[in-house]
Amino acid sequence: MEVPTLDLKKQYDDLRQEIDSALKEIKENTAFILGPGVERFEESFAEYCGAEECVGVNSGTAALQLIYEALELKDGKEVITTPFTFIATVEPLLHLGAQPVFADIDPETFNLDPAEVEKKITDKTEAIVAVHLYGHPQDMDPLKELAETHDLKLIEDAAQAHGAYYKNQRVGSLCDAGAFSFYPGKNLGAFGDAGGVTTDNPELADKVKKLRNHGRAGKYSHSFRGHNERMDGFQGAVLDVKLNHLDGWNAGRKKNADFYNSKLSDLVLQTPVVADYAEHVYHQYVIRVKNREDVACYLQDNNIGAGVHYPIPLHKQPSMSVLGYNDRDFPAAEKAAEEVLSLPVFSALEPEQLEYVVKTVREAVE
Repeated sequence: MEVPTLDLKKQYDDLRQEIDSALKEIKENTAFILGPGVERFEESFAEYCGAEECVGVNSGTAALQLIYEALELKDGKEVITTPFTFIATVEPLLHLGAQPVFADIDPETFNLDPAEVEKKITDKTEAIVAVHLYGHPQDMDPLKELAETHDLKLIEDAAQAHGAYYKNQRVGSLCDAGAFSFYPGKNLGAFGDAGGVTTDNPELADKVKKLRNHGRAGKYSHSFRGHNERMDGFQGAVLDVKLNHLDGWNAGRKKNADFYNSKLSDLVLQTPVVADYAEHVYHQYVIRVKNREDVACYLQDNNIGAGVHYPIPLHKQPSMSVLGYNDRDFPAAEKAAEEVLSLPVFSALEPEQLEYVVKTVREAVE
């Protein structure tokens, strides 16, 4: 039996009529860049997240970059975030000349440990970037308190957490701004790269809109230097269709995660921990296991799409050596990187596929 990491072909087959109709409209009105398809999605996604505005851009990385640029996080300003995330969380900061500062993680949720964040605040600190890793929301209230006390900006990297709740409020509406990726493999994925910025701040939204489009204030009038980071009309149309199905897909992921939890909890491994303040959307279903490489190889040899997110913390990446960190600077993040293993969890998994994953994991671990 084969169990892929994700089956986008089946997802498209299930939505073929809706998606093809939406794409046909874009082709007929030739609104290929921005346009009504993107505007509809921006309005729908802002409402879905509980935010005042959403600005569609061409990737999740662009969403982060434009937030950082709009908030003027540059020229040596310090920004505290996690070393246990995808590199896009930090990469734009370095391009802008800001100084990323890492704080260690909570080993249960894999998100920033607020107590570790507090230790890293200096008079140069300008912002905190919280990452809702794997679809589990960051504990935001302690970070909000730190941000208010020290007059810091607070940003959500929600690239893996579409639809997740923190204390009955959806991520993307919890602080100054939220950045989403709509990469095809996300819980809400486009037909290519796409991203979005959510915010309740109209001035920030207006600046991001201009930055994504060459700093444009009007046709051939440019207020400042910007970028070409606009969302395609096709992507807006696809996302607007898929958004109607996101809650159902997330419910399917949770059902599959609950099944794994019930079948794997007696093994010598750690199943995902869900904090009482969080509603997890399981972008990844991540176990922790001591002999991770052996287990991963066994699953892959048996045609199961297991993955590792992420095997190298950012402070150990060659491209981050300029930051001057050393091995063991962030022990919780480093230990997680040695033990985490993602199992297929997408909502369209068949019962026999789930049973096969469980059987194979048990064989590998026992």
